[in-house]
Amino acid sequence: MSNKKNGIVLWLFGLSGSGKSTLAQQLDEVLTAEGHMVKRLDGDALRAGINSDLGFSDEDRLENIRRAAEIAKLFSESGIITICSFITPANKLRETARHIIGPDLFCDIFLDCLIETCVSRDPKGLYKKALNGEIKNFTGIGAGFERPEQSFLTVCTDQQGVEETASIIISHTTKRYPLLRVF
Repeated sequence: MSNKKNGIVLWLFGLSGSGKSTLAQQLDEVLTAEGHMVKRLDGDALRAGINSDLGFSDEDRLENIRRAAEIAKLFSESGIITICSFITPANKLRETARHIIGPDLFCDIFLDCLIETCVSRDPKGLYKKALNGEIKNFTGIGAGFERPEQSFLTVCTDQQGVEETASIIISHTTKRYPLLRVF
C-alpha cells in the first residue's frame, strides 16, 4: 500500500488589485474549515523573502515564478492544497508553472477584472505611483498583461463578491478533483 498522495495547486493570477490575496485568504479559510491541509504562497510575501534578490525584468519574473512553482510542487506532493497568488502576466510564465507542477495538479485561475476597477481599488498605492511615473514597467500600466489563451477557470472579480467567487472556484475544482469532497 502506498501512502503517496497529492494535493493540488490553485494558481490565482491577474492584475494587481484583482483580488488574488483576498480570494486566497477566503479559499484558505473555507478549505481549512472543511478539513483540508492548505498552504498559501503570495507573490508579495515571496518577494520579501526567498525572492528578494529578484527585480521585474523578464528574466527575474521567470525566476520568481519558477521558484514559486517549485515550492508549490513540494507542498502538493505532500498532499497539501496550495493556493498561489501571483500576477503571472505572461502565458509563458503560466506554462512554466504548469510544467513544473504538472498539468494534473495545476489549476490556473484567471481573476479577470477591469483595469479601472483595479486602479480604483489600488490596495498598495502602486497604480498611483505607476501613473505618476514613479514605477516603471508596472503590469497593466507600463508593462503588458497577456490574457490567458486557456485556463482551468476564469472568474470575474469585479462582478461578484469574494465569498461567491470562492464558492465558484471550489465548486468547479471539486468537479475535476472529487476527492476534495471526501473530507
